[in-house]
Amino acid sequence: MVSLYATLAAFVVALLGEVLLARRVSRIRNLVFGPTGRPAKWVVAVPMLRILANSALAWSLATLLTVDPKVHAGEEMTDEDWRHLVLVYDVSPSMFLKDAGVSGDLTRHERSRELIESLFDRVQIGKFKVSVVATYNGAKPVVTDTKDIEVVRHMLSEVDLQWAFKVGKTKLFDGITEAAKLGKTWRANSALLVIVSDGDTVPASGMPELPPSFGGTLVVGVGDHLSGSFIAGQQSRQDQSTLRQLAIRLGGEFHNGNRRQVPSDMLSAAAADSRNPLFERLTLREYALFAMLLSAGILGALPLLLHYFGTRWRPGVQHMREIA
Repeated sequence: MVSLYATLAAFVVALLGEVLLARRVSRIRNLVFGPTGRPAKWVVAVPMLRILANSALAWSLATLLTVDPKVHAGEEMTDEDWRHLVLVYDVSPSMFLKDAGVSGDLTRHERSRELIESLFDRVQIGKFKVSVVATYNGAKPVVTDTKDIEVVRHMLSEVDLQWAFKVGKTKLFDGITEAAKLGKTWRANSALLVIVSDGDTVPASGMPELPPSFGGTLVVGVGDHLSGSFIAGQQSRQDQSTLRQLAIRLGGEFHNGNRRQVPSDMLSAAAADSRNPLFERLTLREYALFAMLLSAGILGALPLLLHYFGTRWRPGVQHMREIA
């Protein structure tokens, strides 16, 4: 209400001022504007423009006086600004087979770490809270909503997570189910789901349903998809077709990362901020700042514009060239 009263008061005062100014200018209009007594055509809009600018300036200052101030403390982010990255990471024994990388001399686990590190380097990881869900014969969240990326790096490089599970078949869907549980309370379209696996024993049915918080999904396959390696009496290779179907059913993208990094356009599309456009997220404080700058700029520029472009009449004696 304070801003409304201030705006009305400024409007009335500015209107009275313009009426008085118009009466005074009309008395000396020939002196100001020349023999015709008429200014440039655009000057007709100046009185109303000044009234509106003064009113807007009063509203913006009164609004800034009453709204809660915004405190900028370093890299502090609001809850709305934070996003979430959930990494469902396959830690089954097949991930330690050595058939990955450009030369095929890396284990699938080592290649996965390279891909994840590249992902961290190419997205604005400082705006993400990261969670890691390890999956093998079941699923366990090992890191939940951490802001410290070094904790994630330590878990992936120094901790052998396969020993947290009983021996059995890989249950990748359990990891997706656990990720869905983590994202139930997050705001819509604020989370990115990244699944890294060789695709062993992915079932054809029973797909978990993701909550609305997940706005993007990226499935990355590791391991040679052409010639596999033997483990536990059977051949293991990247099940590329199954992982691609998994990505399609989750509404995301699949990439065979055994030899190539995830393309930047695919990564950008998966990690894109799906919130409303910035213009729709502006608060009353931002509108008041914009109105203050605009109205102050108009009031500051009008005197100069009136002086140089308010009339075509130029008083004084014109200098004529001397005739030789």
